[in-house]
Amino acid sequence: MNKPIRTLAIGCLLLFAMLLVNINYVQVFRAGALDDSGANKRARDAECARKRGPILVDGQPVAKSRPSHDNLKYLRTYPHPLLYAPATGYFSCIYGTSAVENSENSILSGSDPSLFVSRIVGLLGDNQPEGGSVLLTLNPSAQHAAYNGLQALPGAARGAVVALDPKTGAILATATAPSYNPNRIATHDVAAATRAWNTLSHSKADVMLNRGLQQIYPPGSTFKLVTTAAALNSGYTPQSMVRGGTSLPLPQTTHVLRNENGADCGGSSITLTQALVVSCNVSFADLGLKLGDDALRAQAEKFGFNSDVIDELPAAVSKFPTNLNEPETALSAIGQFDVAASPLQMAMVAAGIANGGNVMRPYIVQTLRSPDLHLIGDASPQPQVLHQAMSAANAKALTSMMVDVVNSGTGRNAAIPGISVAGKTGTANSSATRSPYAWMVAFAPADNPQVAVAVMVERTSVPRAGITGGGLAGPIAARVMKAVIKR
Repeated sequence: MNKPIRTLAIGCLLLFAMLLVNINYVQVFRAGALDDSGANKRARDAECARKRGPILVDGQPVAKSRPSHDNLKYLRTYPHPLLYAPATGYFSCIYGTSAVENSENSILSGSDPSLFVSRIVGLLGDNQPEGGSVLLTLNPSAQHAAYNGLQALPGAARGAVVALDPKTGAILATATAPSYNPNRIATHDVAAATRAWNTLSHSKADVMLNRGLQQIYPPGSTFKLVTTAAALNSGYTPQSMVRGGTSLPLPQTTHVLRNENGADCGGSSITLTQALVVSCNVSFADLGLKLGDDALRAQAEKFGFNSDVIDELPAAVSKFPTNLNEPETALSAIGQFDVAASPLQMAMVAAGIANGGNVMRPYIVQTLRSPDLHLIGDASPQPQVLHQAMSAANAKALTSMMVDVVNSGTGRNAAIPGISVAGKTGTANSSATRSPYAWMVAFAPADNPQVAVAVMVERTSVPRAGITGGGLAGPIAARVMKAVIKR
């Protein structure tokens, strides 16, 4: 055999070997991921031919499958679409899956290895395999309160609410406005589904976006909780004296930072508690300069900033910037400049303070069950501490300061008669051409927290001068907390 033929033969053998390796890799190692991929139309068609398991809230289905009497056999339906869409997402034989429908697809579709025995039993009985069920952590009363609160805002409002169990990290509510109807995408009418997809996915209001988790915003004065935590961890006390007054010249610039409406916050020197109660920009910007950007960043990251904190739902990473100069540090300390947080993140800040300084990893899936209702895995997830953001003593001190914010400061609208509420308001400016973001973070009861909540109002028809965190977001926060608290 001459050299050219030998070289060609060796090349063909190598290509054939590479093809065998690739085939085995795809069939053995990638098979599960490809089966579960939302882009795999063949797998989705097979799933549509079997009964997909329900997604449950408090034992009631918020997503279920019913016979469709067509060649796809089963149609996915959502009994309360606008209310639960941010959590359930959608299942479509055309467009795939999202949210919990996606993260728990293998259980819901029945393809998970843990359901192997159920599939074999179904095949032996000449029945199509069925999917398992997913029980969510959502509290229906809190979810309704969050959704209805957003719907009650004036105009075509945009916003989000996230509520957590401070002790476990369980998500008790995740509501967004505007929401969408996943039934429109789940339909087997291809033309109707295509029209709905094009309308919803290109909506100017981003109706398919879970604003509570997938979007980050300037947190404004709610971030002063993080700055206060950093101060307490650095040796300050609630009675430590900090700078007051009406303005703060920013170093390295000619810019002067002023308080809202030119207020003096109660004097040229005030306590840290007073600074938080009246939300004094001058105090916290100056405090940020004294602490430094590294201390602020470290504290923010202990609360969950700059990291991915949840697996079961798509979520944006909240950000505290790096390489800050002094003016940028001062602005970051009051939740401006490039600081950006999701409502989930700010709910985690409140929950961490409520839980004695321990920040729990948030989760939304409570239990998984096979089609015959046997538990898959643990009966309930083990709460996981993400970080210890501050000591129990400092968390208690900050809680007391936050109670003062609600009792006698900017957070009065989050008060609940007969219950001690800890909270912090925020109003964050983004640009001169759009209205500010209105925030409220809170937890209650302050002495034995059962719920922590973050409310963010992104846009509303209220005149710019009337937009405040306490005024718009405070009542919604109170409504959600009342729905959870067991008296």
